[in-house]
Amino acid sequence: MTATETTSSITLPRDSNQALGIGRYACEFMSGRIGEPGEAVIERTTMFFTDSILCGLSALACRTNAPTILRDEAQEYPRVDGACCMGSTTRVAPEKAIAANASAVREWDSNGTNFGYNPELGHVAGEFGHNDFYAVPIAAAQVAGLDGAAALRGMICLDEIRGRLAEVFSLKSYKIDHVVHGAIASAAVYGAMLGATPEQIESAIGMTVAHYVPWRAIRAGHQLSDSKGASAAISTEVAILSMQRAMRGFIGPGDIFRNPEALWRQFEPTDGDCPFDLVLSHSGDDFAVMGMHFKLGLYEHQSAGALQGLIDLLSANPDLLEQPSMLKGIHITAYEPAFGIIGDPAKRDPHTRQSADHSMVYIVSTMLRKAFDFAADEGTGTIAESNDAWWKKLMLAPVDYGKEALHNETTRGLMERIVFIHGGPEYDERYPDGIPTSIRIELEDGRELDSGFVMYPSGHARNTTCDLKDILAHKAELLGGIAMDAPADFIDRTNSIGELDADGLLSLFDCRIDLRQPID
Repeated sequence: MTATETTSSITLPRDSNQALGIGRYACEFMSGRIGEPGEAVIERTTMFFTDSILCGLSALACRTNAPTILRDEAQEYPRVDGACCMGSTTRVAPEKAIAANASAVREWDSNGTNFGYNPELGHVAGEFGHNDFYAVPIAAAQVAGLDGAAALRGMICLDEIRGRLAEVFSLKSYKIDHVVHGAIASAAVYGAMLGATPEQIESAIGMTVAHYVPWRAIRAGHQLSDSKGASAAISTEVAILSMQRAMRGFIGPGDIFRNPEALWRQFEPTDGDCPFDLVLSHSGDDFAVMGMHFKLGLYEHQSAGALQGLIDLLSANPDLLEQPSMLKGIHITAYEPAFGIIGDPAKRDPHTRQSADHSMVYIVSTMLRKAFDFAADEGTGTIAESNDAWWKKLMLAPVDYGKEALHNETTRGLMERIVFIHGGPEYDERYPDGIPTSIRIELEDGRELDSGFVMYPSGHARNTTCDLKDILAHKAELLGGIAMDAPADFIDRTNSIGELDADGLLSLFDCRIDLRQPID
């Protein structure tokens, strides 16, 4: 069968060549022949873009290892018609700039997240994913001499392909890393923005899947390595190389989604079709990006429900912060995969930032320790007046994962008092609709403080109570202040990306990054 189109979306059926269909969709969308994303989609994508760039700049300012190595490496590949790394106007090979910028964006694990959940279509595979890939349309636009509106449209397209794949196929279920979805989308969007044909994009997607599939081994181990944060960057680099080769005439495996030896049918066997239909929006407000979530600080998003529950309890019970000795124990209950990922026993004693930001007990204990510190300094347990103010006051920052913080005695003492348990079916069945979590604090006087069920914490796509823009503005200032003395102008620049002309986009990353002492 062939693709079918409505006024707002296109369906690539499982018995069609979906790799070619993705190529056609990307070419049609990026050329403007189809597609009119709503203002809400454009605004949301811009918010995620600004958030990601400030994450990246601050990671470079703190001289984190992988982003620094990849940025230095990129400078060894000058190219007069290339793309720029963050903090530079030197043009380099675009795949190298993309690898460096994507690595920086992802380093803190603090940018946007999706959980692959679309109940309206019955597409609820629940694969993770992140807004790590905006470096691709930026680089493509810089190489092709396009403006900011084109780059922003590329971001929407990339998130749509990546996000919809996450809804229909769970790579993590088969121990394959989720960045494969983003690599496929990156090849398609980069090619479409540089004039590739759908057939060339099909070849690039085929090469990416056939040659470069990463296993979740990069996220396993007692103490995680640079590979965890750089996974998207490395996979995207090879996706762009595949696209470049396809545009030069290299022919990769065709029809990869139906290929019987490729990962899709190997893990979910069929009689010849791909295991899923794929629906891609091109107009209106129903784009995948609208279901993606913001992190309001540095933490694994699976812990957001616990952090919201903690803030709810502290704001309702300020006496706890005035008398820390009252705390007897903390019980956190959550769902799979949160329990398996950030409840791993190895994460109870993290010694690296990459392990600490995937440790439920460390994340919650650090936020609580900060609350105790503020209360002691201010002489009151009422250290904020509203939910939004609490999130801004206690926002977890890079310094909260440095060596000193990792071994803070108060934090370690709080970690010892936390019991983290799996809530079973009652919790599991509500994910990935929400982040089903509850937190219960036991006090020495016999009282118990119970958060109740937390489903949609602040930052979640279905949260309607927090002032998201206000909290994100604080986050941008916090991270921007690490990277430069006066970040306001740069933040305004990223927030206005859709209004930049081609020269403005080329100089997008023209800023001086103030190097700090490494936090690792």
